[in-house]
Formats: sequence, C-alpha cells, structure tokens
Amino acid sequence: MKIYEELQARGLIAQTTDEEQIKELVNTGKATFYIGFDCTADSLHIGHFMALTLMKRLQMAGNKPIALIGGGTTMIGDPSGRTDMRKMLTREDIDHNAACFKRQMEKFIEFGEDKAMMVNNADWLLDLNYVELLREVGACFSVNNMLRAECYKQRMEKGLSFLEFNYMIMQSYDFYHMFQKYNCNLEFGGDDQWSNMLGGTELIRRKLGKDAHAMTISLLTDSQGKKMGKTAGNAVWLDPEKTSPYDFYQYWRNVGDADVDKCIKMLTFIPMEEIYEMEKWEDSRINEKKEILAFELTSLVHGKEEAQKAQDAARALFAGGGDMSNVPSVALKEEDFRDGVVDILQVLVSAGLCSTRSEARRAVEQGGVTVADAKVTDVKTTYNKDFFADGIMVKKGKKSFKKVTV
Repeated sequence: MKIYEELQARGLIAQTTDEEQIKELVNTGKATFYIGFDCTADSLHIGHFMALTLMKRLQMAGNKPIALIGGGTTMIGDPSGRTDMRKMLTREDIDHNAACFKRQMEKFIEFGEDKAMMVNNADWLLDLNYVELLREVGACFSVNNMLRAECYKQRMEKGLSFLEFNYMIMQSYDFYHMFQKYNCNLEFGGDDQWSNMLGGTELIRRKLGKDAHAMTISLLTDSQGKKMGKTAGNAVWLDPEKTSPYDFYQYWRNVGDADVDKCIKMLTFIPMEEIYEMEKWEDSRINEKKEILAFELTSLVHGKEEAQKAQDAARALFAGGGDMSNVPSVALKEEDFRDGVVDILQVLVSAGLCSTRSEARRAVEQGGVTVADAKVTDVKTTYNKDFFADGIMVKKGKKSFKKVTV
C-alpha cells in the first residue's frame, strides 16, 4: 500500500485540492509540505499529535516536512474554533513557546540538511510593510468570501476583531512565501483550517499563475481535533511535566469503545494488515485494544521504558497485577499538616486529584473518594503523618489514583 492510499485507509484525509497530483507527489516522495503550529502554550498537546505522526509518516515515505512555527501568526490569534478572542502573548512568551515546541517535535521528525526544516513565520511576517501587503496580497481576497468561511462565521455573533480578521491573509501569505523560498508545494492542516488553506493556494495561483502547483490537503475534522485535544476541560500535554506518562497512558486507555479502532488507525504505526485483523476481534477484547493503543502512543511520546512503567502501574491498580512501584505517587509537604494532621480535602488537592478544596468536598460528599480501600464520607476526616509512612492509595472516582506518602 502506497503512502497516500495508507493515509486514506487510516481515515486521515477529509478533502483535498488536485487529488491526483497530490497522490503522485506524496507517493513518489516529491512533496515538500508544511504544517503550521501557533505557539499559544509552552507545550504541544494531543490535538497536535495527529499532525506530528502524519509528518513522520510522510517523511518515512521520502517526503520533506516543514514545521512552521507561528511566531508571527500567534501575535494575531487564529479565530478558528473559538467563541472568544485568544489571549494576547508577548514576543518573549512566543519565543519561549517556540523553543519548547522544537524540542518536542524532534522526537517525531528528523531535522537537518536535506531532511525536515523548521521555520518561524515571524522571520517574514513581522517585517512586512502594511501598505505594501494590502496592495500585493489584500487585493487578492474577497471580503464577502472571507465572511462566508466557517472559521469566521461562529465568531460573528460575539464579535470578530479586525486583528483576527487578518489571520487568513497571514496564513495564506505563509504558503505564498514558502512556495517561493523553499519550493513548498503542499499544505496540510485540520479541516477547520480549510478556508485559510484554500486562501494560500489561491493566492499563489493568482500571483504566480495557474501553473503554480500549490496544493492543499485537509485532515482531521475540527470536532475530532477538539475531542482529542482536551479531556474533562483539561489539555493533555506532550510535556511529561504537564501530563505524566502515566496520565498520558491512562487518557488513551480510557478512550470510548467506539473510538478505539479509529484512534489505532489514525495515530499508531501498527501496519494496516494487523489493524484489519484487530477489527475482527470480539467485543470482549476491547480492553486489550485499548492497552495496545495506550502503550503504542505513550511509547511514541515518552519512550518504551516509560510506557512499560505506565502499563505496569495501570495493571497493578486495575487488574491486580503489575509492579506497584510504578504507580504515580506524591509526597505531602510539611505545610499540608496543621497540628500534626491533614484533612481529606487537602490530601485530594495536594495529590493532584482535585484542583480545589471545593471540588474535593464535592467528591467526598458524592461518595467518590476512597483511602486505603475505605470509602471516605466525612469531609472532616483527618490523618496523621504516620498513616502515610508506607504510602497509602488514594482514589477519586473509578480511574484516578495516587499513592500518597510524606
């Protein structure tokens, strides 16, 4: 199976321009393609994960990736998928976030001469002359067409700032610039980016002629990207300091039954022949599939050793087997204790099982907290230091555990 057909089989392609030309490019390893990453945080999260694995797949097939760091576009803010304006970041914040992105991307993509490139659109966008940009690029865009784009529609009721309105032009200019400077002939992006991506393709053809072979592929749908990018209101980060390997493993171990096969296809590097066989498994083996998914993805992000530790910890907690020493643990601090005791609410907050004492109170009152296999029902329950001397398992709900020590 050639790479384009594999992308289709894995359910990665939503829509394209010039499909036959794109198929020929990527199957023969002649695509120089880019994906953009705006630096809105100091870590990539699993909403970016599909883009990273896609770049790795295409590079393995002989194509050249360009990872575009949005140092310039982040200063404007992408309105796609937003109901309000993004937080304005300083140049220093953006530069710091860009450096963090680069370190994480290097785990997936091989950078170097004649390999993958990393570029930052701040290098060309921040030096643009506004009047010259309006004359050279602005004249190529119809405001009527822009307002019909999905990325703007959902913002019109609450108000779309003129700053954000320029985002499509900036993203389009990125493709136009890289087409000329780096011979970049293909852009990949999420389905929610389709209007912006078409803008770049059309700008190139209007400025450089219809024979300019710039093409676009739309991947992951917007709703699926958001679903993968967040869980329970919190982002799942690729940085182990933000989301531990164990929590990362558990996120994938707990995906919905209906999503397991789709996630295995889209995100793992398991050969399609093996995946087709797995799809024939009985429903009774669904947890085995989830373990495979979680182990494969944790290995990709954190390495096999951390993936094995996470799997051992999960099995120790949920299946009665595995190494308990790998269960995530946290040590209570001296300031957690008052008069030699700590209450259950502080235990839950300090263990990271609840973000606030109010949330911890609700968890106890709803009967969702156990300590050393005993359900806690009184929010005034306290413990002394000796109680935690050998490590005590604290559980919130069915799937959140921490071994608490002092």
